[in-house]
Amino acid sequence: MSYIATTLDNLVHQTAFFNLYWGNYVMIVVACVFLYLAIAKGFEPLLLTPIAFGMLLVNIYPDIMLHAADSANGIGGLLYYFYVLDEWAILPSLIFMGVGAMTDFGPLIANPKSFLLGAAAQFGIFAAYFGAIGMGFNDKAAAAISIIGGADGPTSIFLAGKLGQTTLLGPIAVAAYSYMSLVPIIQPPIMKLMTTEKERKIKMGQLRPVSKLEKILFPIIVTIVVCLILPTTAPLVGMLMLGNLFRESGVVRQLTDTASNALMYIVVILLGTSVGATTSAEAFLNWDTVFIVILGLVAFAFGTAAGVLFGKIMCKLSGGKINPLIGSAGVSAVPMAARVSQKVGAEADPTNFLLMHAMGPNVAGVIGTAVAAGTFMAVFGVF
Repeated sequence: MSYIATTLDNLVHQTAFFNLYWGNYVMIVVACVFLYLAIAKGFEPLLLTPIAFGMLLVNIYPDIMLHAADSANGIGGLLYYFYVLDEWAILPSLIFMGVGAMTDFGPLIANPKSFLLGAAAQFGIFAAYFGAIGMGFNDKAAAAISIIGGADGPTSIFLAGKLGQTTLLGPIAVAAYSYMSLVPIIQPPIMKLMTTEKERKIKMGQLRPVSKLEKILFPIIVTIVVCLILPTTAPLVGMLMLGNLFRESGVVRQLTDTASNALMYIVVILLGTSVGATTSAEAFLNWDTVFIVILGLVAFAFGTAAGVLFGKIMCKLSGGKINPLIGSAGVSAVPMAARVSQKVGAEADPTNFLLMHAMGPNVAGVIGTAVAAGTFMAVFGVF
């Protein structure tokens, strides 16, 4: 009888109820909210679903992220090994290859001025950097946090790992991906506040046709130029351009299909769940996380506003030929930000089609954020 009682007692005490504290339950609720937003509301479910589920798992069973060095048998938790791929910059780089394989760089090539709008939107990064310094973060932590301003999850993870800010990687990545998912909610009010209805109705002329040779040469030239100036950007810019070269060369269709579909989705699963699993209650429920989330929102809003403002300047200089709304697409959320520019423009005039014009700044923003990360790495002497 005592054996049965002891066995039942052991079983009961093995349940999660006896091993969790209130913070874990808070994070479980947050995870469920994220799952609701992803599934019921459709807020970037490809990103938010694995992130939220990783958050759910680690707060029910923290040992799923157990470091191998802390394990009695030298074997870490399942998601720890996924997370190592984040730290080594493998998954963020593969994400960039998939993005390159999925994205048409033609609008950027057809309208090189788009680079300026992409660059303007990066002001959000520097706003976050100085804001983080002002809140007491050290220079490397501030740099890692600042990339949230570009709304670029993979680059945020890449830079945090390279700068040794692994303790902040979870909050940084979750903030970056959350704001990427919430682009359709955050951006429109800022865009409408900063533009007049007349400006939102501006119709832009059709982009010039881009030759196949131009599309093939573009990723090669960008890789050579950018990586010669900032070699530390090679993992991100190089993979982005390699994926695009697969797409545009026309001779490796199997590689293009793999990079943009099967491989991309596998990497999203691994990266999303591992990022979510960094949000244990112990690591996430603190003031640093609150500051990071606030800084990320301010930086993202600042980047959007800077892009629109520069769009207004270009509108004036072009004699009203450029719709300022496309400047908001200069953040790195591809193609979400471009779709938001299209949506807001169509609300002002249903016959207005801005999507392809907005894709130029959007692609430029991806490159710009990677360059910003490389610049920080160069400044701090990190390779």
